[in-house]
Amino acid sequence: MPTIYLFRHGQTEYNRDKMFTGQSESKLTAEGVIQAKNLGLLLKDKHITISYTSSLARAQDTLKEVLVYHSECQKTLIDNRITERSYGILEGHSHQEAIDKYGQAQFNQWHRGWTDKVEGGESLADVEVRVSTFIADLLSDNYPINTGIAISAHGNSIRIFRKIMENTTIEDCVSWQIPYDQFFEYKI
Repeated sequence: MPTIYLFRHGQTEYNRDKMFTGQSESKLTAEGVIQAKNLGLLLKDKHITISYTSSLARAQDTLKEVLVYHSECQKTLIDNRITERSYGILEGHSHQEAIDKYGQAQFNQWHRGWTDKVEGGESLADVEVRVSTFIADLLSDNYPINTGIAISAHGNSIRIFRKIMENTTIEDCVSWQIPYDQFFEYKI
């Protein structure tokens, strides 16, 4: 049966500096490159024949490190349904700036609330709509039995992916910390 290997991009400069990255670009830090290389090592003995990533460089750069070990992967598809959640007017600003301006309670709602969203941004409920269509398309494809599918995604899209694939609650979903150097495996 086909297997999905889902992972988060390595740490970025914005992640390190506790800034809202969202759908803006932020380069991998030196630590992020190491994390991506470690993901490559963790996945090197898996069979990966197709891969997906968003159009954001951090996800693509992480996937490149994983695919170093996978000459059998002949196709990489870019799909922005798995891109990071948009943080609208907060993108490029620090978490502390948002807390100072709007308060800790509002920051918490924007950062991990389900339906709350900042001006010009998305809620996690919004992200669920687009990620669920990606998953539906993924599950409806007739992959050969031994297909390995690598998906290089982002913290919030992975939260939603896990919620759907693991059939868990909103409360679980918003509580998860998504690591930079691990992967989630699903048989489909």
